[in-house]
Amino acid sequence: MNIEEKVAYLMQGTEYGDEAMAAVMATELKERLTEVEKEGRPLRVYCGYDPRTTDLHIGHTVTMRKLRQFQELGHEVTFVIGTYTALIGDPSDKDKLRPQLTAEEVEANARSYAEQAFRILDRDKTRIRYNAEWLSKLSFADLIKLASNFTIQQFLARENFRKRWDNNEAVHVHELFYAIMQGYDAHALDTDIQVGGTDQLFNIVTASRKVMSFYGQKPNVAIILSILPGTDGEVKMSKSLGNHIPLNTTPEDMFGKVMSVPDHAMQQYAKLVTRWTPKEVEKFGSDLDAGAVHPRDAKMKLAHEIVGAFFSDADAEKAQAHFVTLFQKGDMPEDMPVYHLQDGEGILDVMIASELVPSKSQGRRLIEQHGVKIDGEVVSDPAMILDHAVVLQVGKRHFLKIVEG
Repeated sequence: MNIEEKVAYLMQGTEYGDEAMAAVMATELKERLTEVEKEGRPLRVYCGYDPRTTDLHIGHTVTMRKLRQFQELGHEVTFVIGTYTALIGDPSDKDKLRPQLTAEEVEANARSYAEQAFRILDRDKTRIRYNAEWLSKLSFADLIKLASNFTIQQFLARENFRKRWDNNEAVHVHELFYAIMQGYDAHALDTDIQVGGTDQLFNIVTASRKVMSFYGQKPNVAIILSILPGTDGEVKMSKSLGNHIPLNTTPEDMFGKVMSVPDHAMQQYAKLVTRWTPKEVEKFGSDLDAGAVHPRDAKMKLAHEIVGAFFSDADAEKAQAHFVTLFQKGDMPEDMPVYHLQDGEGILDVMIASELVPSKSQGRRLIEQHGVKIDGEVVSDPAMILDHAVVLQVGKRHFLKIVEG
């Protein structure tokens, strides 16, 4: 790639909410790339992750995919695990106080988080750092100096804090530390590039760049990425909303969930979670817009690419064949009612709750008569517990899409 192609590749999927800011960051990225090439060194790139959960979904991996692109271009990537920032919890996209985790909970989550990240990142080219290494050494005097760079007005201008303030809900002082701590991460790593989602705009563009300038460093370039919508195509992917695609699942399940994404969200998925170059993403979108490809076929291509990116191309082939056999050759309807599965629910519970049968006794009889299928396979056990997304078929005509949560 030439320098312009590299900038386009690394800026793909970015969103700043301001065209002028986007142009500034693209210019700074080009300048920094040119600078390090003359110096004969790689860019120092990092993104921080607070291990507040072990249940990752592909929305969590958008920034990891960007880190992988930097790796492909030969740059130095640091995966920062927020063992200290996670003790507070990022308030950026929350309109209420986040529960504080214990150090033990953070450590346990961190091990699982890092291992799942290597589904995307090159293990041999990734540096793992824990921000407790430097944040735990800050003195109270250090914190006073850092805090002197910020005003209360800057924090209250943020929508989540302003909403709580206007509603007379508590805004705790320790929540204001989060952005300052993240800024100190950038300083400690002397980073060239910091990657994050749009919910991190203040933390990176304001806090990190301000803290680095305070210490006499060249402010980092902010690569701010769009937030991946869930399978509903509307709101941020979230396990609590049941619109997520888990990372720890089967290729078949991931393929099927991508196929359930609304057509209008396909281009966002293409930009944020595929291995495609800007030219490939542009062609995917232009073919859709021009009607040169049927949306179903485009979505099949997208699902194949996403499964291939998280598993392997061979797994993607098998998952696609499974989907075709199950949904196309099996004449299953593309649109079917959706049932949100609760923990511990059995197949009979679901059949009754969704009014597919009037009683458990009738449900058992249908199962005994081989009239119930899960993903095209005949069910033989009426005590089956459902614990993941499936398609339930009762009789010849009744179908139910079961999703988690």
